[in-house]
Amino acid sequence: MTNISWKGVMPAVTTKFTQDDKLDLEMFSLNINAQLEAGVHGIILGGTLGEASTLEDEEKKVLVQHTVELVDGKVPVVMNIAEQSTRQAVKAAALAQEQGASGLMMLPPMRYKSTDHETVEYFKAVAESTSLPIMIYNNPVDYKIEVTLDMFDELLKYENIQAVKESTRDITNIIRIQNRFGNRLNILCGVDTLAMESMVMGADGWVAGLVCAFPRETVAIYELVKAGRIEEAAKIYSWFMPLLELDISPQLVQNIKLAEVATGIGTEQVRLPRLPLHGKERQRVLAIIEEGVKTRPEIPNF
Repeated sequence: MTNISWKGVMPAVTTKFTQDDKLDLEMFSLNINAQLEAGVHGIILGGTLGEASTLEDEEKKVLVQHTVELVDGKVPVVMNIAEQSTRQAVKAAALAQEQGASGLMMLPPMRYKSTDHETVEYFKAVAESTSLPIMIYNNPVDYKIEVTLDMFDELLKYENIQAVKESTRDITNIIRIQNRFGNRLNILCGVDTLAMESMVMGADGWVAGLVCAFPRETVAIYELVKAGRIEEAAKIYSWFMPLLELDISPQLVQNIKLAEVATGIGTEQVRLPRLPLHGKERQRVLAIIEEGVKTRPEIPNF
């Protein structure tokens, strides 16, 4: 089994498209290189931000292989699994492993609201089928299925289930997980607007969204918190908050891609049925991004 250190800032990266709706690997590479230069600790492909539900298998393959080559062993490449059937999830895990991914992030079954027992069996089937380390994505707010501590009790019998992307929006859940499982389960915050609080409470890292446009600031917050330099981290976090709120929106992909344009490491192209923002909402989001870019803080040495 390959091991991953489930710690630090792991960007859930956007997928870049050309104007004729093909993968834009040139712009994608530019962004990944900016993430690596800023010191991120992993790259997560094919999440919600990566527009995974619109990607074809061949495109996922290209993205995984290209990213693995690009990062060249510097950080782990994690592939997200969001499938409708257990069979498809097992197949997706096998493909990700074959293509060189070093870990998996896993959502519960899509579309079908599975029971606790069904959800556990789903995760177990994938864990049994692969030697890749797995981070369970626990987001009952958006996906209506909660992975409870009792369910984790059952799942942690599998050595390769190692981390949770904690998106319950309940900070106290971090304490509960730590009290129950100690260091057995690494915790990464999955909600941009709760990231600093989560890390102060002992979360191991941050699966981040706005990092796609602002990698240096995101990594700085993590590193400063871990060094106990809370005031300095809070200063950057306060500046960041209006931008981070762009992540907790159904249009998070469009919002974050607009931010990537503003910082020169992305384009606005999204895949249908998504459309770029327009009208008043576009003006509102652009105003937040422009203000953020204009007032970018000095990053202290860490």
